[in-house]
Amino acid sequence: MRRLWQFVQTVLGLIFRHPVTGTAVIPVLPDGRIVLIRRRDNGRWALPGGMVDWGEDIPTTVRRELAEETGLDLVKIRRLVGVYSAADRDPRLHSICIVVEAEVQGKMQVQDTLEISEVEAFLPTAIPKDELSDDNDEHLQNYFQGLTTLA
Repeated sequence: MRRLWQFVQTVLGLIFRHPVTGTAVIPVLPDGRIVLIRRRDNGRWALPGGMVDWGEDIPTTVRRELAEETGLDLVKIRRLVGVYSAADRDPRLHSICIVVEAEVQGKMQVQDTLEISEVEAFLPTAIPKDELSDDNDEHLQNYFQGLTTLA
């Protein structure tokens, strides 16, 4: 019985004491505008994205989250912008975020009304930097500087 309990503790530790993997997308429309979503939980602008589902790869997560949050279609992933893993980067939990730049198309429309209140496209010079959620400002700074970051 003691051995079974040790096994259960090990499994629970593996599940609950490891970072969660997620994605964030820098969606670029054909006219060069960047699409952001306004989060309902904090009212701030953010890059669309979310957690990787079990059995899903990163490109599939990017496509799914983009469609779920913005209504847009993924044309192609252009480049890896960075992998962000600091334990305090997300106040909700320890997560590893893989950020990519993506070419997108379609009609912007909020799909997940529980998480998102609006979706809007901004010229790179008009992004509301003082209103960005969590570490999205860092992601966008690295993107505009042409960096690929491991942090």
